[in-house]
Amino acid sequence: MKTAVYPGSFDPITNGHLDIIIRSAKIFDEVIVAVLVNPDKKGLFDIEERVELIKKVTNGIHNVKVESFSGLLVDFMKTKDANIIIKGIRTVSDFEYEFQMSIMNKKLDPTIETVAMMTNPKYSFVSSSSVKQVAIFGGCIKGLVPENIENNIILRVNEQKR
Repeated sequence: MKTAVYPGSFDPITNGHLDIIIRSAKIFDEVIVAVLVNPDKKGLFDIEERVELIKKVTNGIHNVKVESFSGLLVDFMKTKDANIIIKGIRTVSDFEYEFQMSIMNKKLDPTIETVAMMTNPKYSFVSSSSVKQVAIFGGCIKGLVPENIENNIILRVNEQKR
């Protein structure tokens, strides 16, 4: 059984992320969306909320699981008996960063392989940061994030404005 891990902060999950998850689920037996706990970052959503939002948008994809983790990705992967990392690539700068991370992960665990998936061109400009910024300034996020979590994002942004 081939288990792959798709790590990230997913704050919030975007349609680009979801596209990578759906495509990965067609290739691998199991895909674990691994939500990184980063104590240095104050996110729009806390870790538990991000996990729940991702579960909501991946509901119905039978071979996708969503979990959170902290620490080294390679250590998390060992606990899941996984050796494939999935990375979405939107830009050349994404590639450069992910290439370096892939080499570091390979150094930490030589059994780890990184699979880079090129973004669907219609999502090449979408990032969690840009979605947050658009939402904060009252712009329309329709088409940028899964429809069933648009209101969650808008409500959270409005709460934080108070």
